[in-house]
Amino acid sequence: MTTDLDAETKRLDKAHVFHSWSAQAALDPLVVAGGQGCRVWDHAGTSYLDFSSQLVNVNIGHQHPAVVAAIQEQAARLATIAPSTANLHRGEAARRITDRAPDGMDKVFFTNGGADANENAIRMARLHTGRDKVLSTYRSYHGNTGAAVVATGDWRRVPNEYARGHVHFFGPFAYRSEFWSTSPEQESERALQHLRRVIELEGPASIAAVLLETIPGTAGVLVPPPGYLAGVRELCDTHGIVLVLDEVMAGFGRAGEWFALDAFDVGRGPDLITFAKGVNSGYVPIGGVVISDQIAADFDEAVFPGGLTYSGHPLAAASIVAALDAMESEGIVANARRVGADVIGPGLRALADSHPVVGDVRGLGVFWALDLVSDHDARTPVAPALIGLAKKELVARGLVPLAADNRIHVVPPCVVTDDEVAEALAIYDDVLTLLDKEIA
Repeated sequence: MTTDLDAETKRLDKAHVFHSWSAQAALDPLVVAGGQGCRVWDHAGTSYLDFSSQLVNVNIGHQHPAVVAAIQEQAARLATIAPSTANLHRGEAARRITDRAPDGMDKVFFTNGGADANENAIRMARLHTGRDKVLSTYRSYHGNTGAAVVATGDWRRVPNEYARGHVHFFGPFAYRSEFWSTSPEQESERALQHLRRVIELEGPASIAAVLLETIPGTAGVLVPPPGYLAGVRELCDTHGIVLVLDEVMAGFGRAGEWFALDAFDVGRGPDLITFAKGVNSGYVPIGGVVISDQIAADFDEAVFPGGLTYSGHPLAAASIVAALDAMESEGIVANARRVGADVIGPGLRALADSHPVVGDVRGLGVFWALDLVSDHDARTPVAPALIGLAKKELVARGLVPLAADNRIHVVPPCVVTDDEVAEALAIYDDVLTLLDKEIA
């Protein structure tokens, strides 16, 4: 039953809140009044299993007591301070991040979120190389600011193409290959040859950076095939190009590793890593760039021409320290790796075996996608109306979903239990049965 508070929340939202990426008139958002762990609820107490992690960021779960307490304690001590000062929790947050980064990456530039992390990584790459162009894939999302949204490959780029020097190419995606591949290895080889030719034809001496999501998330949880990331690293080294790995969504436990890149061979590693919401589960807005020592040294004497009022905000820094310490002491990253390998992955593959509407299952850790099709052999994506139906039916059964294009993304917090996964799988099974009938 909807309470007066739920109704008032919806009234205020409809009257005054302008929502992102949406036509406003038909919106009917879910009311969320509270949460704990992997569940949220409205003012009436109706509870939902959160298998969206909101925007794939509540890695540590809702309302983790240690993170909440750290924010409260920091607010009581010092609520804000300029980025030009030295602050203990800012330094501790940076140390904890760099301790988990590849060797030779000892500095962090803090930002307000993932989009401006990518903006500043692009700036650093251009300044380091003296070049202009940035190469990124069509199946990608890097944020909704000037250069980041133009680096993005999906439809959101098109109305926003105001930044200069961006070139797109096709990354690997074996299930919907652009390269007519018949195996992951062949997909990797052909995708690398495609990138090699793009680099050659664009002019290597004009290219500052290749910007990649380690695992493209919004585009469909596209786990890179064997050899791909190492091959990109080699191409970048050959031509003096900076390799930027965007770990805004994939980092800090989501892929079952501290950094998703740890699950793959990336040769000598990236030159820059961007991160954001996963580092503190989005409890306070923050992002950043982990910088290789070589690029950081460029600015030992030269001024770095970038800054943000809230860079390394103390409330956010305190939340990072608490979140990463809790994730370490409670084995939360290891839980994400185990539950993905032993429970989520096998459970989703079993659903694919029993439901014709599921064309493909892919992922690792707590980072998975069900690719839904109306024709299994042709791999034809289901119509948007069917995804709308799936979202409605999942919510009606008590699960908060994340859906994009023709996919349902299965992305619970890293603290999810086996029992919660089993509960979610039963709900997915029920709704997929309805979708099977729609495509029959």
